Amino acid sequence: MQPDEPSRRGADPWLGHYAQRAAGMVASEVRALFAVASRPEIVSLAGGMPNVSALPMDAVAALMADLVTERGSIALQYGSAQGDPSLRETICTVMAEEGIDAHPDDVVVTVGSQQALDLVARVFLDPGDTVVTEGPTYVTALGTFAAYQARAVHVDMDERGVLPEALAETFARLERAGRPAKLFYTVPTFQNPAGVTLAAERRLRVLEVCRRAGVLVLEDNPYGLLHLEGEPMRALRADAPADVVYLGSFSKTLAPGLRVGWALAPSAVRDKLVLAAESAMLSHSAFAQLAVDRYLRTQPWQEQLKAFREMYRERRDAMLDSLEQHMPAGVSWTRPGGGFFVWVTLPEGLDSKAMLPRAVQARVAYVPGTGFYADGAGRRAMRLSYCYPPPERIREGVGTLAEVICGELELWETFGTTAHPHSGGPQTPGPDHS
Repeated sequence: MQPDEPSRRGADPWLGHYAQRAAGMVASEVRALFAVASRPEIVSLAGGMPNVSALPMDAVAALMADLVTERGSIALQYGSAQGDPSLRETICTVMAEEGIDAHPDDVVVTVGSQQALDLVARVFLDPGDTVVTEGPTYVTALGTFAAYQARAVHVDMDERGVLPEALAETFARLERAGRPAKLFYTVPTFQNPAGVTLAAERRLRVLEVCRRAGVLVLEDNPYGLLHLEGEPMRALRADAPADVVYLGSFSKTLAPGLRVGWALAPSAVRDKLVLAAESAMLSHSAFAQLAVDRYLRTQPWQEQLKAFREMYRERRDAMLDSLEQHMPAGVSWTRPGGGFFVWVTLPEGLDSKAMLPRAVQARVAYVPGTGFYADGAGRRAMRLSYCYPPPERIREGVGTLAEVICGELELWETFGTTAHPHSGGPQTPGPDHS
């Protein structure tokens, strides 16, 4: 049945034709503000964009040219839905940095780790299923679960990551309510958005809690090799290969434009993921896969990671020093040991989402905390990103943001409220703000 011609002039003539799951695809209410925030005069502390300027562009250009010359007939052809065998071998070498002993046959190459997340959700989630996540958690994961009509339930974290006892209590409560958890989704290392890392002594306890509850762990780890102190954390997958699906990505450690990620899964799950990938996209770019593989096999990628870490450490330190210098009493923040993000908590009474237009007007932008919760929590929180702006711009932005917060506190002290109506729930930001 097609809509009649008059209805075609309405806002959306196909509104009654969408699948029920389309209702979970909700655009961010602050996307329009982010379009303004991308102007060069505004310091954006919002975006999670890697700073690819540190890459050896001449070497990357040369290897891509050689790839076309030497293997163009393969690089420009269809490929396997599971991914290039040579790249899968190389991915196993990369994962070994975090203690993972994997076989290439259990790796599925994907279009970034976001597609891997989508494939796992497609394979495991029915409408009404429950996914347990950290609170807060990665905004686009919430959007993915909502698109499959699953319900996200949050578990509290502290500065050492998710609380194992709270996780066990959540599983037990859901079981009693007849809504047992299907997955536990976690970003355990330099978490997006909070920047915290699950402590080593908690990792085995979290795995044991999930094993006892019969819940599959979905470990999302795009930032693990961007540690700014010490050595890489041991991945959850390293200690529970039968109970963990591990998601990895080259978007943060190489370049997001190549769109190459992967899932490492138990063999039975891997088979399902390959079938799901075939139906989703047949195969993805052989050129991108071969380019990543050649880069990792011919370039000193571990030295390049050191260069990235030095760059991000300088930016992180600029942000933490500026927060310490400028923020008024009552504002607190996390101190990440790696990754891209700092999670700021405002004093009682302030609303980060209501404050955002005034911050943008003052020429600084951030991401309000509400987008990182499925239940509308996070009103007093905001995510700041230090990965992209240079240190001097970070200092400028934090100083400006502190002035905005001081202004909000004055309003609160004068009138007793600064809160505006707001709505929470999973939102879908642009890729440069994820």
